[in-house]
Amino acid sequence: MTRRSPSHPTPDVPGPGQESVWDYPRPPRVERTASRVVVRLGGQVVADTTGAVRVLETSHPPVYYLPISDFAPDALVPTSGSSMCEFKGSASYFDVHGGDQVVRRGAWTYPTPWQGYGELRDLVAVYPSQMDSCEVAGERVRAQEGDFYGGWITADIVGPFKGEPGTLGW
Repeated sequence: MTRRSPSHPTPDVPGPGQESVWDYPRPPRVERTASRVVVRLGGQVVADTTGAVRVLETSHPPVYYLPISDFAPDALVPTSGSSMCEFKGSASYFDVHGGDQVVRRGAWTYPTPWQGYGELRDLVAVYPSQMDSCEVAGERVRAQEGDFYGGWITADIVGPFKGEPGTLGW
């Protein structure tokens, strides 16, 4: 990994078959993926889909959004609170239930996404750091540090990634 200044990150050079988060656009792009995505919590599969999309934004690992219909029954329970994304609009939250575990506000959705992000309607993202595991195409993902963005890091993604200590000024 390359040494970098906190205020001026030096992008890692992608190898064959890799992509750099520094090549992702801003505002973010929504992109369909054919990869199988599996989420586990409490020793159970709480979501399993081949209908996910990735949201790609400069300096951020992809965030995977899964069809709400591909979550196990009773895995998602709406909860209070909301947050605002400058691009996607107002997010609502879910508690995620799996086995004997409950992760409060472990998932979010955009019930009425803003123009350009309508594809996110009826899709849900989870924080991978709060689940037992999240997998993309059989690979267990590493959670983006800082947990603010909920990014999913796989071997084919290189950074550096915003969210890690010292990166808030990027």
